[in-house]
Amino acid sequence: MQHQYTTHHKNTFPAFWNQNVLGCTVQKIKTLLTAIFFLFVSTVAFSQNESSAKKNDSINTSLIQEFNKKLSVIEGQRIKDSITKAELETQLLSLKTTDNLKKEDLEKQLLALHEKESLRLAQKKAQIDSLRLTAKGYPVTGFFNDTLFTVYTKLGSFSAKDRADAISVRIKNIADQLEFNLDSIKIAEAETTFDLVNGESIIMSISENDALWNNTTKQELAQKYKVLISAAIIKYENEISVSILAKEIGLALLVLIIMFVLISYLKKFFNWTASKLKLQEDKRIHGIKIRNFILFDAKQQVNALLNVNTVLKWLLIALLVYIALPILFGIFPWTKGFASTLFGYILNPLKKMGLGFWNYLPDLITVLVIILVFRYVLKGIHYLKNEIEKGNLELPGFYPDWANPTYQIVRVIVFAFMLIVIFPYLPGSDSPIFRGVSVFLGFLFTFGSAGSLSNIIAGLILTYMRLFKIGDRVKIGEVVGDVIEKSLLVTRIRTIKNEIISIPNSTVMSSHTINYSSDAPEKGLIIHSTITIGYDVPWKDMHQALIDAASKTALVLPEPTPFVLQTSLDDFYVSYQINAYVKEPNKQAVIYSDLHQNIQDVCNERGIEIMSPHYRAARDGNRTTIPENYLDKQYQAPPFSVKFNKE
Repeated sequence: MQHQYTTHHKNTFPAFWNQNVLGCTVQKIKTLLTAIFFLFVSTVAFSQNESSAKKNDSINTSLIQEFNKKLSVIEGQRIKDSITKAELETQLLSLKTTDNLKKEDLEKQLLALHEKESLRLAQKKAQIDSLRLTAKGYPVTGFFNDTLFTVYTKLGSFSAKDRADAISVRIKNIADQLEFNLDSIKIAEAETTFDLVNGESIIMSISENDALWNNTTKQELAQKYKVLISAAIIKYENEISVSILAKEIGLALLVLIIMFVLISYLKKFFNWTASKLKLQEDKRIHGIKIRNFILFDAKQQVNALLNVNTVLKWLLIALLVYIALPILFGIFPWTKGFASTLFGYILNPLKKMGLGFWNYLPDLITVLVIILVFRYVLKGIHYLKNEIEKGNLELPGFYPDWANPTYQIVRVIVFAFMLIVIFPYLPGSDSPIFRGVSVFLGFLFTFGSAGSLSNIIAGLILTYMRLFKIGDRVKIGEVVGDVIEKSLLVTRIRTIKNEIISIPNSTVMSSHTINYSSDAPEKGLIIHSTITIGYDVPWKDMHQALIDAASKTALVLPEPTPFVLQTSLDDFYVSYQINAYVKEPNKQAVIYSDLHQNIQDVCNERGIEIMSPHYRAARDGNRTTIPENYLDKQYQAPPFSVKFNKE
């Protein structure tokens, strides 16, 4: 029977190429009408689906081929068993009625073959069930590219694809017959198959494997396919009738007319809105201002609104055309597939987005709960920070000025931990692209912020070393001024000349730092200045003069009292250092200036000449260096003393 099917199938191919004239004419008219109107859509759909279809076909082909190899082994065993069964049945019929022992043995062998046959069918069904979710069959298409049913298995020398293509061609050939009714297709039982026959031509043969793929019997499947094929042919003949085609063309023209009318009204409407916008310039449209900054003046705002108006116009026209095309495609039965394809371009992404959001909803709720928990954790930590800063909460060994930087560090750690917890719930977190981007960003952060990281670490160390705080008068390297800002990256200092100097924290760490303000409120800061006076002035008088000058200086503390240190005895003078206590280190420049003024005044009042660094002693006939307002009004410079040697 297998050989008979193959021969008959080969003989049916010429019938497809030798269609009668009427069939060819109808087919050409149909092709001409559809090709002119819908060629570009088919090209787009084909180009997008071709690559994915090839990939799926290759996978599907390998699965079906592997399955067919297994079926070939089972089929070979079935043939052997059928031959053995026929021989046993022949022997059983030839036995005499008295040969009961031999008869009983043959019946046992036949029973074993029946059980083996049942086991064979069970194995086939198990293999088919394992492939049912992964393997895809080849569709038998109707007249409007719709799928009538699917073929999964080969038959004889024909693969599943060859069978599907051949059956599709034969069904289309039947439609070219002038007379066709529901009884034109017959079911004929062969040795191992049920055949669907139209006249003398076999449309298809239904094997045991076909029935197993469809979870039914061969006879029931043959009846089902007969009904499907007959209904498809009758529907096609009704659709290509002259009256139906005339109605469809009329509907298409009506849709086109409505579309063009709507487009014309849309253009008129948007032209009207454009003219209205132009009239509102400097009336209702005055531009957009953000405080004193003019983001758009009236003319620019009108132009922007006109551009938006134009974009909306063309978007609505494109949407109208996009909606009209599927309606047009849906009118003609040959192009209904294009309608679903066009709608699919929008509906499928929206459907995927909706399903993706719905599937992600549990993870989204988990992420929101995690964020809420960490938010309240941070609120609790922030509350503790405020209490420590205010002094309401005291921790042994923890200073209040540590509260804010510690809070910033803890907040970063909490955020990092929160991201680690949330990361597995993010969409696409397990994709290679997501991981690649994460690695790339980490690479940029690591190597792009190498210098910044050293400053950040130095900033943290400086915070907990408590070298200085905001407002302290410090000296960092050669820079002297008040600290106005401490950040993780830099320390900013305002000098006495109101210069803002930013020093990287790494530089602060590598330089020596002098803090003038740390002990000043409690112990006082000692300011000091050195003056050099000749040996002709008694040191006791000089000590008292310097102490009196310091005592007269504003902001110098009376207690502890100022004191003088003689720091050196040089060749021409003695170095006296005046030391005084102050509690205003930020006003050192003013204090030093007042102190120096007072030293000059006191020395002048007491007749002490300040002649530093040294002065050649040639007093004979020279005027004193003390200012005139400190001298007696009758003061005159002494005359030169000249002595003559008689010799």
